[in-house]
Amino acid sequence: MCGIVGYVGERQAQDVVIEGLRRLEYRGYDSAGIALVAEGVIASDKRAGKLANLEKAIVGQPLPAATIGIGHTRWATHGAPTDVNAHPHNGDTGRVALVHNGIIENFAELRAELETQGHVLLSETDTEVAAQLLELLVISGLDLTAAMLQLVARLEGAFTLVAVDAQDPSQVVAARRNSPLVVGIGDGENFLGSDVSAFIEHTREAMELGQDQVVTITRAGVSIVNFDGTPAEGRRYHVDWDLSAAEKDGHDWFMRKEIHEQPRAVADSLLGRRTPEGHLHLDEMRLSDQELRDVDKVIIIACGTSFYAGMVAKYAIEHWTRVPVEVELASEFRYRDPILDYSTLVVAISQSGETADTLQAIRHARTQRSKVLAICNTNGSTIPRESDAVIYTHAGPEIGVASTKGFLTQLVACYLLALYLAQVKGTRYGDEIDQVMRQLEAIPEQVQRVLDDAPAIYEMAADHIDTRSVLFLGRHAGYPVALEGALKLKELAYIHAEGFAAGELKHGPIALIEDGLPVLCVVPPAGRDQLRDKMVSGIQEVRARGARTICLVEDGDDAITPYADVIIRLPRVPVLLQPLVAVVPLQLFACELATLMGHDVDQPRNLAKSVTVE
Repeated sequence: MCGIVGYVGERQAQDVVIEGLRRLEYRGYDSAGIALVAEGVIASDKRAGKLANLEKAIVGQPLPAATIGIGHTRWATHGAPTDVNAHPHNGDTGRVALVHNGIIENFAELRAELETQGHVLLSETDTEVAAQLLELLVISGLDLTAAMLQLVARLEGAFTLVAVDAQDPSQVVAARRNSPLVVGIGDGENFLGSDVSAFIEHTREAMELGQDQVVTITRAGVSIVNFDGTPAEGRRYHVDWDLSAAEKDGHDWFMRKEIHEQPRAVADSLLGRRTPEGHLHLDEMRLSDQELRDVDKVIIIACGTSFYAGMVAKYAIEHWTRVPVEVELASEFRYRDPILDYSTLVVAISQSGETADTLQAIRHARTQRSKVLAICNTNGSTIPRESDAVIYTHAGPEIGVASTKGFLTQLVACYLLALYLAQVKGTRYGDEIDQVMRQLEAIPEQVQRVLDDAPAIYEMAADHIDTRSVLFLGRHAGYPVALEGALKLKELAYIHAEGFAAGELKHGPIALIEDGLPVLCVVPPAGRDQLRDKMVSGIQEVRARGARTICLVEDGDDAITPYADVIIRLPRVPVLLQPLVAVVPLQLFACELATLMGHDVDQPRNLAKSVTVE
């Protein structure tokens, strides 16, 4: 889950690499490093801590001019975040420098082999093992590409490796297995990055790599071979967002900017989803109508925030299609021996498309003959490529580690999937689907209305700066919203927060209630099944025991007023769509509270954006 940059061209490589690392720092910020090829030697520096530490070091001790280089921001797996463990790592003689994302599972065996041969390894990392082995292959007479091919044949696990050779200033060579890497195509220059934000300042032309491939970039072009040495081709595509999309646009945090981008992100996620005749159309579906008609069970697999989107999807899919849905944590899915067959549709939700737990889960599902559909934001990432179908969320880049617009656009994709299944299976009439689509198309304006009330949310956050525990309550589709609200506080403010289904209070959690405890309550719209009335009962229960109730309530529902210490008004939407508007105040609350507490909102401690190891 580290960030990687590679460059070869005519620009100053140090500038290109450092700027690329700055845009990738959300992927890991335990340490950072850079290696340049200059006059037959590797010139490098690396520092524990954030990228600013490295930048300060190379101002004090400048690196030589160079037009080829690699860089890395680290999220530690093997070895503590120290200067020595930071990447790049060199071989014994310093001829080869290498950076790495992922885990080499057989590194202990390889390390023992090197040490038996008399090699001294300086770090605790699995990466240095790869660097030492690669250098030995280069010294034996192989060029860097051929050496990389021999190296990967010996490695087990998930990895992206990017390397340079001090005696060959013409190329950067990389290998990819189960870990993200994309190529940037320039004019007389080419780039490598963990994602396109690494090089978006310089080019919007990109190339995706397949699984188990080695890529060589030079000033003149890009060549790709499979791990078995056979030639291969990457798929070129145009990046449809520009540099400004990765900037803060005047906000103090990327996360706050991304919260305010949600009306546009939701609108973009809905673009082009209907034919002129009004039928739903999903571009990357790739599953036939008959294959979808054969589906008699849906299993949704996801992690973290994406898991809560999947919980909302369960309500929508079951209600609109009458197909049973299970929602599973991807990290647990394979280990319970799930019952799968050709009639099971597995839906994998992942913002990055590289989430290791989710990726391994879909691979297991495919071995059981199940069809897999991905919901993802990242074009060309691994999970969509290994799935039978994909719904891209079109949220644009999300830099803040805590997902916001990623969550809302995942919800939109889940609703689209549910409606598409209903259309194919005939469980909803066309006018019913059209009505829901019109309701969805109204959501951007409604989200904007919630955002316009942000000052009141910020004022409420200021009142809770000394709070050490917060509870969230919800029912039906509001229950996942409660869980997501609690997660945001845990991630950003580092305080105890729990989300509960309101009906479960009396089965134990009500013991947590004490005088003054803030309880945020997501009140369902008035409607079927008396959901709202049951929620009101739960609010009365906690308030009677001293809780401070903060109620998210739709416009016009004044019956809640006697039981609420604070009321946050929400636009009137159907109960199934309420998560799209109800979660926004909770995002604003967590962002502002963490800011007031002095925390780094974009880069919370111990977290990284893309979890690419299990």
